Amino acid sequence: MMITQRKAFLYPRVSTDEQADGYSLSHQEDVLMRYCEKENIQVIGVYREDHSAKTFDRPEFQKMLNVVSKNKGIVDLILFSKWDRFSRNVAAAYEMIGRLRKYAVEPQSIEQPLDMEIPESKIMLAIYLTTPEVENDRRALNTLHGMRKAKKEGRYLGIAPLGYKNGRDAHNKPLLIPNEKADIVKWAFEELSRGVWDIDTLRRMVNQKGIKIGRSQFWSLVRNPVYCGKIFIAAYKNEAAHCVKGIHQPIVSEQLFDDVQDVF
Repeated sequence: MMITQRKAFLYPRVSTDEQADGYSLSHQEDVLMRYCEKENIQVIGVYREDHSAKTFDRPEFQKMLNVVSKNKGIVDLILFSKWDRFSRNVAAAYEMIGRLRKYAVEPQSIEQPLDMEIPESKIMLAIYLTTPEVENDRRALNTLHGMRKAKKEGRYLGIAPLGYKNGRDAHNKPLLIPNEKADIVKWAFEELSRGVWDIDTLRRMVNQKGIKIGRSQFWSLVRNPVYCGKIFIAAYKNEAAHCVKGIHQPIVSEQLFDDVQDVF
């Protein structure tokens, strides 16, 4: 008895933060092509997606879905490497699987194959779809906690503010170091504390001294406690926003910084 050759659309997908090895479109496509050659599956087309899988509102997927819906029988399969390439939303994935079935099309992962006729497969599908998202959330949470811990130790994280440069301490940990513009920043604070100049006039004077800065940026500068040696820690859960003593060298004294805030 002659076995009809199955036909498939290939669906490699990445999002902008998944360009690492193992997730690239070319790698996924190569793996899918070799699988089809081995399994004697005819490749009808390839839809390469660079979009998040939180919903199915993706340009290439919608193009593929449109072709499938208007050309019943054009393919039997939509193949992808892993289930999180298809979706990262369990409810949306179940709904789309049901919709594709109406077109006699089976979505299938070549690395995590499931027989959706078996009820228990739904449990495995949920695991495959949610595990990457849980891992991402855990990494994000670990990063958040790590950053808060570093700030509580007095370390400034991110691009150095005007008057400082990013450096490293003896333990190769981030450290703010005053640069050649620190004296101009200190002068600005001293002049503001006198209450003689309005802030925009003083900003223009600072520009003339060599620091090109806009209004909102200058306003943020003179209210930033980092210049008196403090690190601001934002509120989180039951912990109120507060400042801690930084390990970097302050450009102005705490008294001068407070005097400027009083002038405002």
